[in-house]
Amino acid sequence: MAQKPTNLFITGAAGYVGGMLADQFSKRDDVGVVVCLDKEAKPDLLSNNSKIIWIRDNTSCETWQDAVANYEPSVVIHAAWQIREMYGRRALQWQWNVGGAQKVFDFAFSHSFVGRLIHFSSASCYGALASNTLERWFGENEDLREDEYLYGVEKIAAEKALEKTFRAAKKEGRETPQVTVVRPAAITGPRGRFMFARFGLQSVLRKGLPIIPVANTIWCRQFIHEDDVSDIVSMLTFGEAHHAYEVFNITPNTTVLAHDMADIMHKRTFRITPWMVRLAFFWLWHGSRGRIPTSRGGWKFYSYPIVMDGSKITTMLGYRYQFESRPALEKIEGRYKKYAPLF
Repeated sequence: MAQKPTNLFITGAAGYVGGMLADQFSKRDDVGVVVCLDKEAKPDLLSNNSKIIWIRDNTSCETWQDAVANYEPSVVIHAAWQIREMYGRRALQWQWNVGGAQKVFDFAFSHSFVGRLIHFSSASCYGALASNTLERWFGENEDLREDEYLYGVEKIAAEKALEKTFRAAKKEGRETPQVTVVRPAAITGPRGRFMFARFGLQSVLRKGLPIIPVANTIWCRQFIHEDDVSDIVSMLTFGEAHHAYEVFNITPNTTVLAHDMADIMHKRTFRITPWMVRLAFFWLWHGSRGRIPTSRGGWKFYSYPIVMDGSKITTMLGYRYQFESRPALEKIEGRYKKYAPLF
């Protein structure tokens, strides 16, 4: 007897990660349909795809649950998030992100056909503090310390809500889905650089600044290639169940320092201080009324490093990263290579 195809439910499918996962997983023979939820319209990447079921709605609403339940997805992947802070609308953003996450969690825990729940968190939860060093590698059991930058604060709140929901279900003796939280480093690759319009660090450094300001000689970033993200989530979605509730940092254990980024992008650097970054962020945020994404607390992430230890997923599940941090940022390789412009 042929095995029943797996139906998936992916939130944030108009976004960078959600759209990529919907595209990749819909190509699998063992996938029936991919139910996609987003407040935005279906992207071109997913058009004319017969396996895609598109529901345009906000996760924080009460209007999508029945439509999704009709397809009985066995895996829920929560990638929806309003990343860029909305000027003067923090309460609404909290409702969308934290409230929306809770509704996704409630959906997963209230339907027995859901066997796995994968939630995207962030490295920002650890906090970009002045005390951070290149020698301190944050493991999954470290305290989540970010208390100012809204994106990180919301991600921490969502993680706490998920753990609380899981523990409550266990205490009541209810069956729960396998829960996995992933905290990725900065995600990059041909899709992120050439197919998806973003205004983030990579966009600023590549296009927005002729010279790269450096506030700290140890400031760095870790990068994970989009193919690694896709393959890790594929393993968590379709592979053998290994855990009930687990958190994984997903990043190669390498870093890219500021001068390395400048070298990759063929630019020069100049030294500034963290207080100059903080002042610039303040004026740019309020002067542009949020059009330039320099919200409160964001300056720290351009001044101090966060270095995660991403080895747990290798040790525990055997996953080996295809790309180290610098090649992930620098090379035009991977499944979406064909979308890179010809130079």
